[in-house]
Amino acid sequence: MAAHFGRRLRKGAATTAVAAAAVAALSASQAPGAAGDDHGRQAAAGATAPVPDGPAGGNATGNSPYFTDLPPLKSPNPSPSSGSGTPVARGEAEAGIPATVLDAYKKAEAELRSSKPGCNLPWQLLAAIGKVESGHARGGRVDADGTTVGRILGPQLDGNGFALIPDTDHGAYDGNSTYDQAVGPMQFIPSTWAWAGRDGNGDGEKDPNNVYDAALAAGHYLCRNDWDLSTDSGLHSAILSYNNSQDYLNLVLNWLEYYRKGSHSIPDGTGRVPEHRSDGGSHHTTSPKPSDPPSKPDPKPHKPGGGDHGGNGNGDNGGGGTGTPDPKPPTPPVPPTPPVPPAPPQTPTDLVDHLQGVGTGKLTAAAGDAFAEPVGVRAETKVGKSVAKVRIRFTVTGDTDATFAGGETVATVATDAKGLAVAPALQAGEKTGDFKVTAAVVGRSVKGVDFTATVTARAADTLVRTSDTPLTCTPGGEFADQVQVKATYKGAVAGKVAATATLIKSATDATENDKGPSFKDADGKPVRTLTGLQTDDKGLLTLPKLYADDTTGTFLLRITTTGGATLTVELKVAAADTSASPAPSETAS
Repeated sequence: MAAHFGRRLRKGAATTAVAAAAVAALSASQAPGAAGDDHGRQAAAGATAPVPDGPAGGNATGNSPYFTDLPPLKSPNPSPSSGSGTPVARGEAEAGIPATVLDAYKKAEAELRSSKPGCNLPWQLLAAIGKVESGHARGGRVDADGTTVGRILGPQLDGNGFALIPDTDHGAYDGNSTYDQAVGPMQFIPSTWAWAGRDGNGDGEKDPNNVYDAALAAGHYLCRNDWDLSTDSGLHSAILSYNNSQDYLNLVLNWLEYYRKGSHSIPDGTGRVPEHRSDGGSHHTTSPKPSDPPSKPDPKPHKPGGGDHGGNGNGDNGGGGTGTPDPKPPTPPVPPTPPVPPAPPQTPTDLVDHLQGVGTGKLTAAAGDAFAEPVGVRAETKVGKSVAKVRIRFTVTGDTDATFAGGETVATVATDAKGLAVAPALQAGEKTGDFKVTAAVVGRSVKGVDFTATVTARAADTLVRTSDTPLTCTPGGEFADQVQVKATYKGAVAGKVAATATLIKSATDATENDKGPSFKDADGKPVRTLTGLQTDDKGLLTLPKLYADDTTGTFLLRITTTGGATLTVELKVAAADTSASPAPSETAS
């Protein structure tokens, strides 16, 4: 849970704010590599003050509150050997991580090591964030599948001391159909989970209350934007994107350093739950999940007319005796009509009437290339006035594997002062075809704007041989040299371009020849057309060996590529030259 510390404390909590500020200052002083600024304050190494803006569109938690408890000053001992990752520490209780939760962190690290190796995500970072967000899911109160016992919820984000985020999930994740609340072990707000959610335990569902799903989603969230978490700048940017607070950054770095020095597995449900929260609270709000049974009503309701102690026959205690009946009770006064609560303040999102696509031309790129044109929209009121600070969600759909830069198919961007929101650069994958980018307002039912984009095949406009050696052969023999060509497109190397090679009848007849040189298949049979060829990363294409039949003459090999590049190569088959006179024989003197 994560609040923007110092700006989102609840009103009337002055005493708590002072105490929390002291904790934050201590956190900063303990941060690994902390250094003082010009005013003697502490900041984490590589971070700057004031805190830079987070990624456009907010962060994972909506800056909800988080636990501020610091790790013990004494690190776990002994520490694991360098690079082993083996949990060996058996010292401080804080070094213990519930077994299922620890397994989820490590499985997420392994998946990210495969899918995004350049990110270099350590599981200890997930542990550090999991510690401050939910106390490792409240000390490991999870079932065998990793799902929390009850929902873990942050406060409703109603603008009262916190960010104002109207409901985006109709209460599906947080049970609140008015405002959003952070949910689960890693405290995702529903609008972020909608695109960042992952299935970490392979059950076919993306559940923010499941520690495997939540840990994997957090890993992917931290690894977007091509951040390298082995560098200070990448690590700090990723953490600040989770919660845009210097205090949060320092606290997470403390726990990261602590877990890097050692940790160990403990039984589920036995973990230590933190006690202090950045908003002054002492624990998370919990609620049953929709599948949990409701609480039972009081099994012994009071009966009308009966006293607490029963009757004695004279009506003194309201019993069912034969004495004088109780007088008719007076009519209770009509309670006053409760005042109508004031309507929530209008947000920028409430002002949006429609989205307008801006500055986007034809979206076309070759496979593997970045799209030159961006996708952007402007949020406008009914009269066409621009609206700033509105979150716009861009979503890529279709049969291609195109994504935004960083590998994600969903990106959330806030409109600027001119009401403009521009999506991250689009990157074409290897699959060709059309796809769609949809821009929609987060938290409001406004018709979205669709953009159609096309991924075309890689192309070459020029083909040349890499050698000028004549290609000759005797009847029934094989050509000594293989044909190799280089493809370029607008002067640049054209790699992974599809090509076809055909032995044709003549320069004016491109049909396949039925005699002369040929390639051979696996059974040794002649083949005179090769399809499915492709240049390598350097634009080179080397054809298989060519073989001659008994026909002599000059033959043509034509190579064509996607994009229109064509090269015709000449092949000659001639009998060996026997016209030279033999050398005179030597005779004995």
